[in-house]
Formats: sequence, C-alpha cells, structure tokens
Amino acid sequence: MSYFLELRKSMEYLAQNKKTIFIGQAVEYPGTAMTNTLKNIKKNKLYEFPVAEEMQMGFAIGLSLNGFIPITIYPRLNFLLLAMNQLVNHLDKLNLMFKTNNHDKVIIRSSIGSERPLHPNVQHIGDFTDSLKMLCKNINIVRLDEPNQIFPAYKKAINRKDNKSTLLIEYGDFYNEK
Repeated sequence: MSYFLELRKSMEYLAQNKKTIFIGQAVEYPGTAMTNTLKNIKKNKLYEFPVAEEMQMGFAIGLSLNGFIPITIYPRLNFLLLAMNQLVNHLDKLNLMFKTNNHDKVIIRSSIGSERPLHPNVQHIGDFTDSLKMLCKNINIVRLDEPNQIFPAYKKAINRKDNKSTLLIEYGDFYNEK
C-alpha cells in the first residue's frame, strides 16, 4: 500500500477507539496534505485549532489527564518547535510526575515538510528527529521512512499499556512518491 493510504488507514484505525480525538490545524477544514488522511473520520472527532501550537499541546495533555487519547497534529516539525515547553517540560515528564499512570497517552503526528513539487523554503522542511530524541527521553519518537512502518507504528502507539506518548514523524514528500 502507498505511504498516503497507510496513513489514511492508520487514522481510520485510531478513530475506531471511542477515546480518540483529533486536534490541530487543518484537521476539520482543508489546508494541508494531512487533511486528506482524515476525510473518513467522523466530524465529531475532529477539533480544528487556531495557530497556537503551545496551547494545542497543553490542551492535548489536559485531554489525556481526563481519559481521552488525543491525536495532536502539527503539519510540520517546524511548527512543533513552538510547543516545546509543553512537549519537553510537561508531556515528556508526565509519567514521572504522576506515578500512578492515572492518565492516558498523547499521540503526536508531525511531518518533515515536503520540498516537491514546490519548495516552501527552509523554515518549513526541518527534520529535528534526532534533537527531539535527545530532549524527550520518555516519549517514543518514530520517523516513518517507509509505508510498511506506518500502520504498525500507529497501532503500537494507541495500544500501549504503559501510557507512554508517541511522536510519529512523517515525510511530506512521500505522500505522493511512495
């Protein structure tokens, strides 16, 4: 199956869980290539957010503390940088702060921005995977290089019993190339 179809299949699988909620920019309304992977998701699971990345991550953490499994979507890793306080200082430390695991995990979906067919310039194509792994010791960080990695990675992220959050990093160029 293609990279894009694996992503769509994965989002549909996540949506089957009654605890999941999808939040982010271009989640409910068109705006990025990621939007198309959510077309078959019921509207009551999609929550459009303004461009307020730190608030979005804080909201996702709040949802997890209240028994939901948020899938928080940042169309580019460059945008996720704006949520670093919540990501590094709060989400990454959640299991350490709440030793009872009385919360749920957060699934973070982001992408290395596409360069083809139109290069959006350097502020949209960053790959910060290695840096994020150094900063976040308690979040599972997975870069999705091949289509066959996608569904198993998302399935593992939602089915974790240890409530560990997962950041899945896609490649924008692969939506149409693989």
